[in-house]
Amino acid sequence: MKLWGGRFTKEENQLVHKFNASIDFDQRMYRQDIEGSIAHVTMLAAQGILTDAEKDIIIKNLQQIRSEVEDGTLVITEEYEDIHSFVESVLIERTGDVGKKLHTGRSRNDQVALDMKLYVRDEIDEIDTLLKKLLQTLLSMMEQNLDTYMPGFTHLQKAQPVTFAHHLGAYFEMFKRDRGRLSDIRSRMNLCPLGAGALAGTTYPLDRELTASLLHFDGPTLNSMDSVSDRDYLVELLSALSTIMIHLSRFCEEIILWNSNEYRFIELDDAYSTGSSIMPQKKNPDIAELIRGKTGRVFGALTTMLTVLKGIPLAYNKDMQEDKELTFDAIDTVKGCLVLFEGMIRSMHVKKEIMEISSKRGFTNATDAADYLVRHGVPFRDAHGIIGQLVLICIDRGISLDELPLEEFKKVCPVFEEDVYEAISLKTCVEQRQTLGAPGRAAMEKVITLEKKYLED
Repeated sequence: MKLWGGRFTKEENQLVHKFNASIDFDQRMYRQDIEGSIAHVTMLAAQGILTDAEKDIIIKNLQQIRSEVEDGTLVITEEYEDIHSFVESVLIERTGDVGKKLHTGRSRNDQVALDMKLYVRDEIDEIDTLLKKLLQTLLSMMEQNLDTYMPGFTHLQKAQPVTFAHHLGAYFEMFKRDRGRLSDIRSRMNLCPLGAGALAGTTYPLDRELTASLLHFDGPTLNSMDSVSDRDYLVELLSALSTIMIHLSRFCEEIILWNSNEYRFIELDDAYSTGSSIMPQKKNPDIAELIRGKTGRVFGALTTMLTVLKGIPLAYNKDMQEDKELTFDAIDTVKGCLVLFEGMIRSMHVKKEIMEISSKRGFTNATDAADYLVRHGVPFRDAHGIIGQLVLICIDRGISLDELPLEEFKKVCPVFEEDVYEAISLKTCVEQRQTLGAPGRAAMEKVITLEKKYLED
């Protein structure tokens, strides 16, 4: 008999049971369910609704159930409808009538709302830890590549010279914002729904502030209907997870390009590559490609969550059970991708010489050559056209601007002198850009100092 079966005269159809049940996926919340129950029964005793003896019996058995699930001596089976039914049924089997008092002043509606918040809060903390580790790896790589010149791109065309440290720094900012989004979500969701009942509270004299405090919430929720039907924080979470995956996917796309035979900017470690079953020469960036592909999986979870919620009237509806499986999968996907991605970039080999050659061959110093003319009194629009002509000459000869003889410079514009070569060297092009956020070494060192302080704080 179900815990709710008193009103029913017939057994539930087995197909209905399987369709309705959530035990196969919500069992991962057993720790949060037991944690919430311990707080609830502690509050009930404090309010005189249960005796201290009853509280102690229930808590002791709940802790024992948790231990047995964790060591595998107690198996969660599909005969139970959900994790809440499992925990309460086992408790009642072991304690009899005392265990039946656990659910006093509580509904599965506020119970599941609590469990999901506790679970998500724990997972946000774990994802934040993984993001911080990734940021530490990026910062270390930035420090190692302050003088590693590479082309910066717009429209996938070589544009201006930067450093690999500067390029990595762009992703550092993205993942830093990802941590900020998760922190905002955690703060906004950190109100306790327990005590809301099914939707209208309860006649028992519950101390919701105590329960919230025991569970490390900032306080109780302020509307019982909203408490049991709020899944806004999951929309926010899935949106934040989708943004993390966008950043991972963009980075993976660049790694795939850089690892190609055409770029050869980096080489992935064998541990993060795979081969071909037919082509023995192949070394494929499969991990980067899989992370890029799994981005759509997380996007799908967000779209599903939005669709589930869009037409649900207040308060609780069974549709909301769909929030768990997709959220769990999105969380698992992001965590797995973060772990693999961090290892992949930490172990990859950066080919500094090839990056530098690519910068020179791509005329990334053309803007600086135009600026040279401007400093010698040539209007910028004229300078732009002059450098364009010189680039065409270099393309025709298969050389870079650095390799063009001075007399060829002077044929197009007599303003050029020997110092043009120093002015358009990669080192000068990069080092002259010293505004905060630019790729010059001094500017980057300031940023790295700020980022170190951010990670320490």
